[in-house]
Amino acid sequence: MTTVETNGVTLGIEQFGDAAAPLVLCAGGTTMLSWPDELCEALARGGRHVVRYDLRDSGASLTVDPEAPAYTLRDLAADAAALARELDDRPAHLAGIGVGGMVAQVAALDHPDAFSALTLAGTRPVAPGPVDDDLSDHDAATMGRLFSRSMPDWSDRDAVAEFVAVGAEILGDDPAAARAAAERKWDRAPSTVPAVQMANQLGMVFARLDCTPRWRERLAELAMPALVVHGRHDPFFPVGNGEALAREIPGARLLVLERASTAIPAAVAGEVAAAMLAL
Repeated sequence: MTTVETNGVTLGIEQFGDAAAPLVLCAGGTTMLSWPDELCEALARGGRHVVRYDLRDSGASLTVDPEAPAYTLRDLAADAAALARELDDRPAHLAGIGVGGMVAQVAALDHPDAFSALTLAGTRPVAPGPVDDDLSDHDAATMGRLFSRSMPDWSDRDAVAEFVAVGAEILGDDPAAARAAAERKWDRAPSTVPAVQMANQLGMVFARLDCTPRWRERLAELAMPALVVHGRHDPFFPVGNGEALAREIPGARLLVLERASTAIPAAVAGEVAAAMLAL
Protein backbone atom coordinates (compact mmCIF):
# COMPACT_ATOMS: atom_id res chain seq x y z
CA MET A 1 0.00 0.00 0.00
CA THR A 2 1.14 3.53 -0.74
CA THR A 3 -0.27 6.99 -1.46
CA VAL A 4 -0.61 9.07 -4.61
CA GLU A 5 -0.97 12.83 -4.85
CA THR A 6 -3.58 13.72 -7.45
CA ASN A 7 -6.33 16.30 -7.96
CA GLY A 8 -4.85 18.22 -5.03
CA VAL A 9 -5.40 15.40 -2.49
CA THR A 10 -3.62 12.35 -1.12
CA LEU A 11 -5.24 9.01 -1.96
CA GLY A 12 -4.30 5.69 -0.40
CA ILE A 13 -3.89 2.91 -2.96
CA GLU A 14 -2.91 -0.75 -3.18
CA GLN A 15 -1.73 -2.37 -6.42
CA PHE A 16 -2.01 -5.93 -7.75
CA GLY A 17 -0.47 -7.38 -10.90
CA ASP A 18 1.74 -5.96 -13.63
CA ALA A 19 1.81 -2.16 -13.70
CA ALA A 20 2.14 -2.29 -17.50
CA ALA A 21 -1.13 -4.22 -17.88
CA PRO A 22 -4.50 -2.54 -18.54
CA LEU A 23 -5.75 -0.72 -15.45
CA VAL A 24 -8.77 -1.70 -13.37
CA LEU A 25 -9.37 1.09 -10.84
CA CYS A 26 -11.53 0.05 -7.87
CA ALA A 27 -13.14 2.89 -5.89
CA GLY A 28 -13.71 2.03 -2.26
CA GLY A 29 -17.04 2.12 -0.60
CA THR A 30 -15.60 4.02 1.27
CA THR A 31 -12.34 2.13 1.99
CA MET A 32 -10.45 0.04 -0.53
CA LEU A 33 -11.11 -3.05 1.61
CA SER A 34 -14.67 -3.08 0.28
CA TRP A 35 -13.02 -4.87 -2.67
CA PRO A 36 -12.02 -8.37 -1.49
CA ASP A 37 -8.42 -9.48 -1.86
CA GLU A 38 -9.55 -12.59 -3.74
CA LEU A 39 -11.26 -10.53 -6.46
CA CYS A 40 -8.31 -8.18 -6.91
CA GLU A 41 -5.94 -11.15 -7.13
CA ALA A 42 -8.18 -12.93 -9.66
CA LEU A 43 -8.27 -9.84 -11.87
CA ALA A 44 -4.48 -9.56 -11.65
CA ARG A 45 -4.11 -13.20 -12.70
CA GLY A 46 -6.35 -12.34 -15.64
CA GLY A 47 -3.79 -9.86 -16.92
CA ARG A 48 -4.92 -6.62 -15.31
CA HIS A 49 -3.17 -3.97 -13.23
CA VAL A 50 -5.59 -3.66 -10.33
CA VAL A 51 -5.54 -0.59 -8.08
CA ARG A 52 -8.00 -0.27 -5.24
CA TYR A 53 -8.16 3.02 -3.38
CA ASP A 54 -9.67 4.76 -0.36
CA LEU A 55 -12.07 7.63 -0.89
CA ARG A 56 -11.32 10.84 0.97
CA ASP A 57 -11.77 10.71 4.77
CA SER A 58 -11.10 6.98 4.85
CA GLY A 59 -8.10 4.67 5.08
CA ALA A 60 -4.82 6.21 4.01
CA SER A 61 -6.45 8.97 1.96
CA LEU A 62 -6.69 12.60 3.01
CA THR A 63 -8.65 12.83 6.26
CA VAL A 64 -9.76 16.24 7.50
CA ASP A 65 -13.22 16.13 9.06
CA PRO A 66 -15.49 13.20 8.14
CA GLU A 67 -18.38 14.86 9.96
CA ALA A 68 -18.26 17.98 7.77
CA PRO A 69 -16.84 17.16 4.33
CA ALA A 70 -15.74 20.28 2.44
CA TYR A 71 -16.03 18.49 -0.92
CA THR A 72 -18.81 17.02 -3.02
CA LEU A 73 -19.62 13.82 -4.90
CA ARG A 74 -18.35 15.58 -8.03
CA ASP A 75 -14.98 16.12 -6.35
CA LEU A 76 -14.77 12.39 -5.56
CA ALA A 77 -15.61 11.64 -9.19
CA ALA A 78 -12.83 14.01 -10.29
CA ASP A 79 -10.45 12.18 -7.92
CA ALA A 80 -11.22 8.91 -9.74
CA ALA A 81 -10.55 10.42 -13.14
CA ALA A 82 -7.34 12.12 -12.02
CA LEU A 83 -6.07 8.95 -10.36
CA ALA A 84 -6.81 6.89 -13.47
CA ARG A 85 -4.84 9.34 -15.60
CA GLU A 86 -2.00 9.44 -13.06
CA LEU A 87 -1.63 5.65 -13.11
CA ASP A 88 -1.98 4.97 -16.85
CA ASP A 89 -2.15 7.00 -20.05
CA ARG A 90 -4.83 4.65 -21.38
CA PRO A 91 -8.50 4.80 -20.34
CA ALA A 92 -9.17 2.60 -17.31
CA HIS A 93 -11.85 0.11 -16.36
CA LEU A 94 -13.52 1.84 -13.39
CA ALA A 95 -15.24 -0.22 -10.70
CA GLY A 96 -17.27 1.13 -7.79
CA ILE A 97 -18.93 -0.72 -4.91
CA GLY A 98 -21.66 0.58 -2.59
CA VAL A 99 -21.36 4.35 -2.32
CA GLY A 100 -18.20 3.99 -4.43
CA GLY A 101 -20.56 2.90 -7.18
CA MET A 102 -22.18 6.31 -7.02
CA VAL A 103 -18.74 7.89 -7.41
CA ALA A 104 -18.07 5.61 -10.38
CA GLN A 105 -21.32 6.47 -12.15
CA VAL A 106 -20.69 10.21 -11.90
CA ALA A 107 -17.02 9.83 -12.84
CA ALA A 108 -17.92 7.86 -15.98
CA LEU A 109 -20.55 10.45 -16.93
CA ASP A 110 -18.45 13.54 -16.21
CA HIS A 111 -15.06 12.21 -17.36
CA PRO A 112 -15.85 9.64 -20.09
CA ASP A 113 -12.45 10.00 -21.78
CA ALA A 114 -10.75 8.65 -18.65
CA PHE A 115 -12.56 5.32 -18.69
CA SER A 116 -13.05 2.40 -21.06
CA ALA A 117 -15.43 0.21 -19.03
CA LEU A 118 -17.56 0.38 -15.90
CA THR A 119 -18.42 -2.12 -13.16
CA LEU A 120 -21.02 -1.19 -10.53
CA ALA A 121 -21.42 -3.49 -7.53
CA GLY A 122 -24.11 -3.30 -4.83
CA THR A 123 -25.13 0.25 -5.60
CA ARG A 124 -28.01 2.33 -6.98
CA PRO A 125 -28.64 5.15 -9.47
CA VAL A 126 -29.55 7.82 -6.89
CA ALA A 127 -27.72 9.43 -3.96
CA PRO A 128 -28.15 8.50 -0.28
CA GLY A 129 -31.49 9.69 1.05
CA PRO A 130 -35.06 9.24 -0.24
CA VAL A 131 -35.25 6.95 -3.25
CA ASP A 132 -37.31 7.29 -6.42
CA ASP A 133 -40.74 5.68 -6.26
CA ASP A 134 -39.77 2.90 -8.68
CA LEU A 135 -36.64 1.88 -6.74
CA SER A 136 -36.45 -0.59 -3.87
CA ASP A 137 -35.64 1.15 -0.58
CA HIS A 138 -33.72 -0.31 2.36
CA ASP A 139 -35.50 -3.27 3.96
CA ALA A 140 -37.22 -1.67 6.95
CA ALA A 141 -37.07 -4.66 9.30
CA THR A 142 -33.37 -5.25 8.65
CA MET A 143 -32.56 -1.55 9.03
CA GLY A 144 -34.48 -1.50 12.31
CA ARG A 145 -32.30 -4.27 13.69
CA LEU A 146 -29.15 -2.74 12.26
CA PHE A 147 -29.60 0.80 13.52
CA SER A 148 -31.28 0.11 16.86
CA ARG A 149 -27.99 -1.16 18.30
CA SER A 150 -25.89 0.91 20.67
CA MET A 151 -22.76 2.34 19.12
CA PRO A 152 -19.46 0.77 20.25
CA ASP A 153 -16.52 2.56 21.78
CA TRP A 154 -14.92 3.58 18.49
CA SER A 155 -11.49 3.71 20.15
CA ASP A 156 -11.76 0.03 21.18
CA ARG A 157 -10.58 -2.22 18.33
CA ASP A 158 -12.23 -5.39 19.65
CA ALA A 159 -15.54 -3.65 20.34
CA VAL A 160 -15.59 -2.15 16.86
CA ALA A 161 -14.80 -5.49 15.22
CA GLU A 162 -17.61 -7.18 17.18
CA PHE A 163 -20.07 -4.41 16.26
CA VAL A 164 -19.23 -4.76 12.57
CA ALA A 165 -19.40 -8.57 12.66
CA VAL A 166 -22.88 -8.50 14.24
CA GLY A 167 -23.99 -5.91 11.68
CA ALA A 168 -22.75 -8.14 8.87
CA GLU A 169 -24.74 -11.06 10.24
CA ILE A 170 -27.88 -8.89 10.34
CA LEU A 171 -27.29 -7.91 6.70
CA GLY A 172 -26.70 -11.49 5.62
CA ASP A 173 -22.96 -11.14 5.04
CA ASP A 174 -20.17 -13.33 6.44
CA PRO A 175 -19.50 -12.09 9.99
CA ALA A 176 -16.01 -13.62 10.15
CA ALA A 177 -14.94 -11.88 6.94
CA ALA A 178 -16.51 -8.63 8.15
CA ARG A 179 -14.68 -8.87 11.48
CA ALA A 180 -11.34 -9.39 9.74
CA ALA A 181 -11.98 -6.45 7.41
CA ALA A 182 -13.03 -4.25 10.34
CA GLU A 183 -9.79 -5.02 12.16
CA ARG A 184 -7.79 -4.12 9.05
CA LYS A 185 -9.76 -0.89 8.62
CA TRP A 186 -9.22 -0.01 12.28
CA ASP A 187 -5.48 -0.57 11.93
CA ARG A 188 -5.31 1.52 8.75
CA ALA A 189 -7.26 4.51 10.07
CA PRO A 190 -5.07 7.58 10.59
CA SER A 191 -6.14 7.98 14.25
CA THR A 192 -8.29 6.51 17.01
CA VAL A 193 -10.49 9.63 17.08
CA PRO A 194 -14.04 8.19 17.25
CA ALA A 195 -15.36 10.19 14.28
CA VAL A 196 -12.49 8.98 12.09
CA GLN A 197 -12.91 5.34 13.10
CA MET A 198 -16.69 5.53 12.60
CA ALA A 199 -16.22 7.06 9.16
CA ASN A 200 -13.84 4.26 8.16
CA GLN A 201 -16.14 1.50 9.33
CA LEU A 202 -19.53 2.87 8.30
CA GLY A 203 -18.83 5.34 5.50
CA MET A 204 -20.86 7.95 7.36
CA VAL A 205 -19.37 10.81 5.34
CA PHE A 206 -21.98 10.11 2.63
CA ALA A 207 -24.73 11.08 5.05
CA ARG A 208 -23.32 14.62 4.97
CA LEU A 209 -21.96 14.83 1.43
CA ASP A 210 -23.46 17.11 -1.23
CA CYS A 211 -24.42 14.68 -4.00
CA THR A 212 -26.46 17.08 -6.14
CA PRO A 213 -27.36 17.33 -8.97
CA ARG A 214 -29.06 14.03 -9.83
CA TRP A 215 -27.40 11.81 -12.42
CA ARG A 216 -29.88 8.96 -12.99
CA GLU A 217 -31.46 10.69 -15.98
CA ARG A 218 -28.02 10.83 -17.65
CA LEU A 219 -27.22 7.10 -17.47
CA ALA A 220 -28.32 6.62 -21.09
CA GLU A 221 -25.31 8.81 -22.07
CA LEU A 222 -22.87 6.09 -21.02
CA ALA A 223 -21.21 4.65 -24.12
CA MET A 224 -18.82 2.11 -22.61
CA PRO A 225 -19.20 -1.58 -21.72
CA ALA A 226 -20.82 -1.92 -18.30
CA LEU A 227 -21.36 -4.68 -15.76
CA VAL A 228 -23.78 -4.44 -12.84
CA VAL A 229 -23.13 -6.88 -9.98
CA HIS A 230 -25.69 -7.26 -7.20
CA GLY A 231 -26.40 -9.65 -4.35
CA ARG A 232 -29.80 -11.31 -4.57
CA HIS A 233 -30.35 -10.89 -0.83
CA ASP A 234 -29.01 -7.33 -0.37
CA PRO A 235 -31.35 -5.60 2.14
CA PHE A 236 -29.50 -2.27 2.06
CA PHE A 237 -29.66 -1.60 -1.67
CA PRO A 238 -32.12 -4.32 -2.74
CA VAL A 239 -31.53 -6.03 -6.06
CA GLY A 240 -34.14 -3.88 -7.82
CA ASN A 241 -31.60 -1.06 -7.73
CA GLY A 242 -29.08 -3.12 -9.69
CA GLU A 243 -31.79 -4.16 -12.12
CA ALA A 244 -32.65 -0.50 -12.71
CA LEU A 245 -29.00 0.35 -13.40
CA ALA A 246 -28.70 -2.48 -15.89
CA ARG A 247 -31.85 -1.35 -17.70
CA GLU A 248 -30.82 2.28 -17.93
CA ILE A 249 -27.16 1.89 -18.95
CA PRO A 250 -27.11 0.97 -22.66
CA GLY A 251 -25.95 -2.60 -23.21
CA ALA A 252 -25.15 -3.26 -19.55
CA ARG A 253 -24.90 -6.84 -18.31
CA LEU A 254 -26.51 -7.75 -14.96
CA LEU A 255 -24.80 -10.38 -12.81
CA VAL A 256 -26.93 -11.34 -9.80
CA LEU A 257 -25.02 -13.20 -7.10
CA GLU A 258 -27.66 -15.63 -5.89
CA ARG A 259 -26.17 -16.31 -2.45
CA ALA A 260 -24.80 -12.84 -1.72
CA SER A 261 -26.02 -9.83 0.25
CA THR A 262 -24.16 -6.50 0.42
CA ALA A 263 -20.58 -7.83 0.09
CA ILE A 264 -18.90 -9.83 -2.66
CA PRO A 265 -18.13 -13.21 -1.03
CA ALA A 266 -14.68 -14.69 -1.60
CA ALA A 267 -16.36 -17.81 -2.98
CA VAL A 268 -17.67 -15.93 -6.03
CA ALA A 269 -14.62 -13.73 -6.62
CA GLY A 270 -13.64 -15.83 -9.64
CA GLU A 271 -17.11 -15.49 -11.19
CA VAL A 272 -17.14 -11.73 -10.71
CA ALA A 273 -13.57 -11.40 -12.02
CA ALA A 274 -14.44 -13.40 -15.15
CA ALA A 275 -17.41 -11.11 -15.84
CA MET A 276 -15.25 -8.02 -15.36
CA LEU A 277 -12.49 -9.38 -17.59
CA ALA A 278 -15.03 -9.99 -20.34
CA LEU A 279 -15.86 -6.27 -20.67
